[in-house]
Amino acid sequence: MNQTAKIPATMRAAVYRGVNDMRVETVPVPKIGAGELLVKVATCGVCGTDLKKIHTGSHSAPRIFGHEMAGTVVEVGEGVTSYAVGERVMVFHHVPCGDCYYCRKQTPAQCPLYKKVGVTAGFEPAGGGFAEYIRVMDFVVANRGVVRVPDDVPFEQAAFVEPVNTVLKGVKLLRLAADDTVLVIGQGPIGLMWAALSRRTGARVLTSDLYPERHAIAAKFGLSDPIHAGTEDVVERVLEETEGRGADAVVLAVGGNALIKTAMAAVRPGGRVMLFAQTQHGEATFDPGAVCMDEKTLMGSYSSSFPILDEVTDLVFNGYRNGFDLTQLISHRFPLDEAVAAIEVASHPKGDSMKIMIEPLFGAGTD
Repeated sequence: MNQTAKIPATMRAAVYRGVNDMRVETVPVPKIGAGELLVKVATCGVCGTDLKKIHTGSHSAPRIFGHEMAGTVVEVGEGVTSYAVGERVMVFHHVPCGDCYYCRKQTPAQCPLYKKVGVTAGFEPAGGGFAEYIRVMDFVVANRGVVRVPDDVPFEQAAFVEPVNTVLKGVKLLRLAADDTVLVIGQGPIGLMWAALSRRTGARVLTSDLYPERHAIAAKFGLSDPIHAGTEDVVERVLEETEGRGADAVVLAVGGNALIKTAMAAVRPGGRVMLFAQTQHGEATFDPGAVCMDEKTLMGSYSSSFPILDEVTDLVFNGYRNGFDLTQLISHRFPLDEAVAAIEVASHPKGDSMKIMIEPLFGAGTD
């Protein structure tokens, strides 16, 4: 049977044409080569890094963004024996080589191969999930970048494998103990995942956000110590909750360098502050004496870690079966033809907006 006969010549995609200029267009379906896969996208989450690229012009145009994606293999390239047409998968757009200096030093996000984007829907590779089909390049296929999704796990849940990986990597770097108190600043989807995974270590987790609606969602994940940042002084509240010491660790899960001062003030002497949303270079002000004399550690974590991939997939797939349902974080679902509206909603977060999904197969994300 000729599987490629069912693949159209063109498809719809949300194309980045310049700063704040997104357009839904008809573009060619990408062709694949030896060792590659063509995947039909069922769903793709809108990530904060996508939004920064769109709003700052950090990347050249045209491009097709989107990297939190899951779908179905519809074509396999010559030499591919590990995957078959019809398999349900989620796809990473970056993979490390596993052998270079940075991989050996356990900083795979700095690996030269990792810095290459290996998934595209056309134009310069940029993830491509905001389209009907994506081409998965050979080095992604060969380096564990394609993960099979069990039949009983919705595509929407599977699309969280990549962001959960990035968060769990950071949680492990913090080396949390059961008697630690953690403050997570920001309860958007990433902040809530940070809080939920930190809680799994046994640590007590305080969550801070401006929107009461987000605290209500956090409560579904067992997070019961909210700080309402719009009406409470976050630092004072943390000090009250920790006998005046401050939190053992503070996670800054929202952008805005001004909040680094808040995080540093809320952490105890000898504690750790994790920057997780500061994905643009620039300058920020903090007290160097707090780092030196108060021995407060300012650290960061970026992107995913493949050594923990098996743990992540178990957490996401088995978690769905056992109460860790990340689809509860989804507040909006848009068909691909309404991708511009999806980007607009994601760009202006409100209390009732959490994870925004763009679904080329609208309604199929839960299948």
